[in-house]
Amino acid sequence: MELPIRLSKESRVPIYHQIEGQIKALIASGVLPAGSPLPSIRSLSKDLEVSVITTRRAYQDLEYKGFITTIQGKGTFVAEVAESEKADVKHSSVYQALENGIRTAMSYDCTLEEIEEIFHKVVEKIKNGEE
Repeated sequence: MELPIRLSKESRVPIYHQIEGQIKALIASGVLPAGSPLPSIRSLSKDLEVSVITTRRAYQDLEYKGFITTIQGKGTFVAEVAESEKADVKHSSVYQALENGIRTAMSYDCTLEEIEEIFHKVVEKIKNGEE
């Protein structure tokens, strides 16, 4: 199974944290329901072209936080995650993305009105299925 994970080598966010965040988002959005098998650490490392150590760290953090579980000899699977935890992940991810966008806009001295206008244009573009 290949996971739809996109890594940014230019980002200041560590690669293992990018992997962790995107797997959490896939779980929170329901793309990866409880019980879904995940690729092995080696397989995901190869797919993402990152080290096994990096992928292992992401999996260890996800397991520690209760998002995945590893069964010796069987593999790694998505754990049962409370709906409140999924909602927290969604809200946190969206908040972070919007905060980054607003910080970028403010660095260009955009006014609140300009930011709101851009926001509404983006929403309409996405609603209309435009690229």
